[in-house]
Amino acid sequence: MFETDALLLLDVIARTGSFTAAALELNYTQSAVSRRVASLEVTAGGPLFARLPRGVRLTPAGQALRRHAREVLERLGRAREELAAIHHGTGGRLRVGAFATANAVLVPNALRAFRKARPEVAVGIVEGLSGTLIDALRRAEIDVAVVSDYPSGLGPAEDVEITPLMEDELLVALPADHRLADAEVVDLRDLRDESWIEGTPPGRLTMLAAACAKAGFTPRVDIRIAEWTGKLGYVAAGLGVTLVPALAVSAVRGDLALRPLGEFAPRRTVYAALPRTTPLPAAAALLESLRAETPGRDPGPR
Repeated sequence: MFETDALLLLDVIARTGSFTAAALELNYTQSAVSRRVASLEVTAGGPLFARLPRGVRLTPAGQALRRHAREVLERLGRAREELAAIHHGTGGRLRVGAFATANAVLVPNALRAFRKARPEVAVGIVEGLSGTLIDALRRAEIDVAVVSDYPSGLGPAEDVEITPLMEDELLVALPADHRLADAEVVDLRDLRDESWIEGTPPGRLTMLAAACAKAGFTPRVDIRIAEWTGKLGYVAAGLGVTLVPALAVSAVRGDLALRPLGEFAPRRTVYAALPRTTPLPAAAALLESLRAETPGRDPGPR
């Protein structure tokens, strides 16, 4: 109904008390101001200014419209500031998606550095499977995703920019008193008779099943726990062994022995994914923080 330029003109005239002064401030001609005011008064349904021998003053209708105009102009000013901050990566909201293990150490450490550099950017975290996060990125529901190529790869990525961050080797978690707890490297074949703790439902290909098939046996899975921290509780109780991503080693409880599996160790690649077109500057900044957390990263067993 009311154009922003007209509301701004109304406010400046009210502040300066003169069409002439407003014309000088806004770089309009006197006749242009008169035409715009006349058009605004038609839209408003009546006079907004009382014309005086020297200058003008607002009518009651003009005072009411100016009150609303100032609210609109202030909100638009805040919107411009917020948009500028988003476009410069110094404000707004960054929506981050990550798979569960990445949220153990990698993403929190990267976000700590990111927040020190860009404290005005609000960050929201979504956890999910890699395929789900890529779909969410394509639907613009998140701005950056930390994903892996397990279990089925990432699929076509024409609209997503994929940046490799690190190779993530899976280690075996053993009870501290396990017969192989002190081994430098555990041969997976020496674990063929162990009870394994797995999270994936039966019938689905897993990294454990693939690695054991390579080693020449089928793992016996007696306990199925979806959350990897829960699996570690069962291992600590001596109820089985499980695989643990090296990505999460520093978050693993201290009463377990983590050992590499040598030639049979399952591996996956961890990536950061951003929209291929117009990624947010804040998302690109977080990518740099993720890169800083992963160069040559080798946490090693303990």
